Amino acid sequence: MRTLGLFALVAALIIATGVLQSWNSALIILNMGLVSAIMALGVNLQWGLAGLFNVGVMGFVALGGLAVVLTSVAPVPEAWAAGGWRIIAALALGLVAIVLSVVAWKRLPRGRRGLAVAVIAVGGFFLYRAVLDPGVDAVEAVNPAATGFLGGLGLPVLLAWPVGGLLAAGVAWVIGKTALGLRSDYLAIATLGIAEIIIAVMKNEDWLARGVKNVIGLPRPVPYEVDLQASSSFVETAGSLGLDATTASTLYVKLGYSVLFTVVLVVLLVLAQLALNSPWGRMMRAIRDNEEAAEAMGKDVTARHLQIFILGSALCGIAGAMMTTLDGQLTPSSYQPLRYTFLVWVMVIVGGSGNNLGAVLGGFLIWFLWVQVEPIGQWVMGVVTSGMADGSAIKAHLLDSVQHMRLLTMGVILLLVLRFAPRGLLPER
Repeated sequence: MRTLGLFALVAALIIATGVLQSWNSALIILNMGLVSAIMALGVNLQWGLAGLFNVGVMGFVALGGLAVVLTSVAPVPEAWAAGGWRIIAALALGLVAIVLSVVAWKRLPRGRRGLAVAVIAVGGFFLYRAVLDPGVDAVEAVNPAATGFLGGLGLPVLLAWPVGGLLAAGVAWVIGKTALGLRSDYLAIATLGIAEIIIAVMKNEDWLARGVKNVIGLPRPVPYEVDLQASSSFVETAGSLGLDATTASTLYVKLGYSVLFTVVLVVLLVLAQLALNSPWGRMMRAIRDNEEAAEAMGKDVTARHLQIFILGSALCGIAGAMMTTLDGQLTPSSYQPLRYTFLVWVMVIVGGSGNNLGAVLGGFLIWFLWVQVEPIGQWVMGVVTSGMADGSAIKAHLLDSVQHMRLLTMGVILLLVLRFAPRGLLPER
């Protein structure tokens, strides 16, 4: 009953937004709430099920967004002809240098392997840059105002969502192989630093996804509003419902996204619940509660940590691809730790760490508050300062501080939950 009551409360808040503000705003909150719930579900798998302190969520979300560009955008033939294959050759050379370094480290005697790895790594780096740089310059010089990058594969955009999960999972495997042996606080620092590196690469490598110039006009899995408005049957249907074509087309598109996102969330939630209640899930919780005891029972703790780290990161990558599809553009500069890491952690903590339904609840509730606190704060400050003189410095300061209400509210909510419900609104059972 508590679970049903809390989800009913969130539903009532979204419906109230539609009634009091607009249904357009309510659907925007709903869609981003669905995406945030998937992000929170991924972090809950890592922390709630395995105790892995990953604060690099932003990087995996960004990789999901990058997957949309690499999958759905049409390739740029001129860029490929100018230097695309040269870039591919350079990346292949870099991979060969890494593989040779690993082989040399494993097979050469202890006294010689350090020097051999250094020679291979340094030589491979200079060879890699000698091949890469001319190709990058040639690609980025191809109509930089409109393209200046290689483009993607031109596949349906819905395929980008699982590809985003696979891309994030692949990077998580690389990170996990190197960082999961660290203590929890060092793991947090490592994942945060690697996430910043991912964002820096996306911002500066224009040949990959145009960098800070952004990729706009990404393909959509739902119709465009202008196409709906040009359809006489749609206009007639909208009129029969008492809506103008513009409003009806906007609501129709957002409802389409809502249906797609709901299907993805339900599928992932069912799979997460099945995993949680399976012998594998019980084993993961045993490892989380006492690694030494689990290892003494013959469990490969490092391998299981790597497994759950990859799964949670894949969910974040799927959510990142969905969010970029919803936005219709990739903007690397918009990925900030406050929004795509720490806010997601607040969702998990408030909802209930270790409870998948709690993570979903936290995703909806915290996102609703994140969006609505500022307009509510504007109204509150307007009431508070209504009796003050127009030239009052205090009144001006209070009205100008409304934008900080989000951070204040998130902090207060987190403190209240940790004080009165330290296990979250829906604690682990």
